[in-house]
Amino acid sequence: MVLAESVQPGNRTLRALEWLNFFVADVQTGLGPFLAAYLAASGWNPARVGYALTFGGLVTVALQTPAGAVVDAARRKRLLVGVSVAVLAVGAMLLLAPLRTFTVYVAQFLIGGSAPFLAPSLAAITLGLVGTAAFDKQFGRNQAFNAAGNVVTALLVAYVSYKFGYRAIFVVPIALSAPAVFSVLAIDGKEIDYERARGSSGDAATAHTEGIGGLFRDKVLLLFLVCAFLFHLANAAMLPELGEMLAKGNPKAAAPFMSACVIVTQLVITVSATWLGKRAQTRGRKPLLLVGFGVLPIRGVLYTLARAAPALIGIQVLDGVANAIFGIVSILVIKDRTEGTGRFNLASGALATMVGIGAALSTTLGGVLVQRFGYSASFLGLAGVAVMAVGLLWVGVPETGCAQAGPNLSRTSDMA
Repeated sequence: MVLAESVQPGNRTLRALEWLNFFVADVQTGLGPFLAAYLAASGWNPARVGYALTFGGLVTVALQTPAGAVVDAARRKRLLVGVSVAVLAVGAMLLLAPLRTFTVYVAQFLIGGSAPFLAPSLAAITLGLVGTAAFDKQFGRNQAFNAAGNVVTALLVAYVSYKFGYRAIFVVPIALSAPAVFSVLAIDGKEIDYERARGSSGDAATAHTEGIGGLFRDKVLLLFLVCAFLFHLANAAMLPELGEMLAKGNPKAAAPFMSACVIVTQLVITVSATWLGKRAQTRGRKPLLLVGFGVLPIRGVLYTLARAAPALIGIQVLDGVANAIFGIVSILVIKDRTEGTGRFNLASGALATMVGIGAALSTTLGGVLVQRFGYSASFLGLAGVAVMAVGLLWVGVPETGCAQAGPNLSRTSDMA
């Protein structure tokens, strides 16, 4: 029997879900940006480090959309989260071993292969627990806990690496995988409506699952995926380029500066995520998206004008605004466009794929612009791409939220 939309899960389950988002962020952050520093400190040259990180990134991008389809089909979504966290921990254990090329690549395969299952599974469990009516608010709370986890782990890993050396940082995600698994177990599986968790309407006997071809004939969904690609094509290279530019003049200051920038971004997400979820529910998606997309070209221009570290760190508030809005509202748009199709997680995986491709190409585009024209020209070029994203969002993507019109009605009218 399907849980009615008015039936809400117990507070214990919702608190466990929020802390699960916190600890999953802990595990992923401990395996993310610090790996490059560890490999470089262990004697790997920049090219070898780049190849290893690119390999893990390619595995993740390749699996994003298939992972979404798996999450749609899987009824035991808590088990999927638990297994993914365990695989991440195994990857961290391999990196604790003496560094060999084969070991690093196996670890990157495990880390890159498990990561695509986590975000869709957590979003699906949330939708299955609270339903569409309360999803916006709860997803915002989830993202606040996730961002807080990023901040805490960044500080913890920085302390551990300073105190015990780079290799010790991988103890952190291994240790934090245990509370993540405990949080999964604390979620009452009986309170998850598994048809609702994949965006279906009706019970298991009557639920409708739309064909993949029909889903991707949705013009609005396709245009939004292109907007997401352009957003990350413009966004992903900005902070790394800023770090490179500062490192040329003062290498010792670059690492603390980058840490400060990352923490500022995550703090903005932490304090704004819950409010954004509520705002998107009452005022719609598009106004928030236009703000999030709109601050990106402003940020690119400001990078060409400011040089003092406090001013540059202050500009990172705009990065926090943009990423908070995109990270929350983009999933809400996917929920709106897939409601009743049974393909929520597949479409979420497609969104993650476009984000990954855009981010990967961003560093290439930014690097070419820096090499040929300099840093200021690169920031302006990326800002130009961001303007294209804003224009396409403004013209091509209508409001999708229930505040303006019924999502299913608007979705039907916009399909080819």
